[in-house]
Amino acid sequence: MALLLGDNETRQVMSMKDCVQVMDDAFRQVGRGDTWNRPRSRIRLPKGFHHLMAASVLGSGVFGLKTYTSFRAGTRFLTLLYDSDTGDLLAMVQGSHCSLLRTGAVSAVAADHMARRDASTVGVIGAGFQGRGQLEGLCAVRGVKSVKAFDLNAEICRDFCAEMSRSLNVEVSQAASAEECVRGADVVITMTTSRRPVLLGEWLEPGVHVNAAGSNHWMRQEVDSNVLRRADNIIVDSLEDARVEAGDLLYAIERGVIRWDQVHDLASVVVGRVPGRASDQDITLFESQGIAVSDVAAATYVYQKAKEQGLGVHVPLDL
Repeated sequence: MALLLGDNETRQVMSMKDCVQVMDDAFRQVGRGDTWNRPRSRIRLPKGFHHLMAASVLGSGVFGLKTYTSFRAGTRFLTLLYDSDTGDLLAMVQGSHCSLLRTGAVSAVAADHMARRDASTVGVIGAGFQGRGQLEGLCAVRGVKSVKAFDLNAEICRDFCAEMSRSLNVEVSQAASAEECVRGADVVITMTTSRRPVLLGEWLEPGVHVNAAGSNHWMRQEVDSNVLRRADNIIVDSLEDARVEAGDLLYAIERGVIRWDQVHDLASVVVGRVPGRASDQDITLFESQGIAVSDVAAATYVYQKAKEQGLGVHVPLDL
């Protein structure tokens, strides 16, 4: 029987710190060649999209896929997890919380390997649902002391600042502009759906690390060409995925700003083949598209812990 799990179970068994450890292990498996990852495919429907991502994480004995839909009413997620030895369906993990944690945790792993060890000030552009996960993930790997946030929707940004100040016990204040948000920050987070750059390279100071996590479609662009020009190190979660949908990079490469041979994957950083940064003065950039390996790894942890604690609903499939 497969185990049906939802957001309630995910919240009970996996914290952000747990997920950061799971993601670090997952990218180590990628670096060892113990995984297989299929880039996201999208089906355009009359009133929305269907997205499909598949992967195997053989070091954990699992494979699976995440399927989700994005329509005007919202986005709905489902991850199917299988045993790689038997092919049996182990679990169905529903809901957005697992995806929220894994997205923030992957960026946190990148920051842990790329941001300065003393990084303590943060600028967040994009105060939506995923922005919360990005900030929480960063706080799990660095001693963050102050945060500035900016969003085009001032009311949403006020709510974000109040909520994150309470939940993280860190001062989160609202900036009047994106530039004000970024100036002086040790780490900059962008998590938007913008088609035009929200972060300009001229705002960045030496030593800053940037987690750009919203540009996962060739039509989206969060950072301008000057960010790419100034970056001493450009890392992606998957080169194969980035070549398909990293809008920030695709625009810059087409215009000759950077070359693909200047871009490396996160797994190479995690296992030590590529340095995260060479000096405290480097400007480093992580471009996250979100890959299936991370979804399967996160769902595996949730399944294993839920099974240990007797959580979830058993669904009989062989009738």
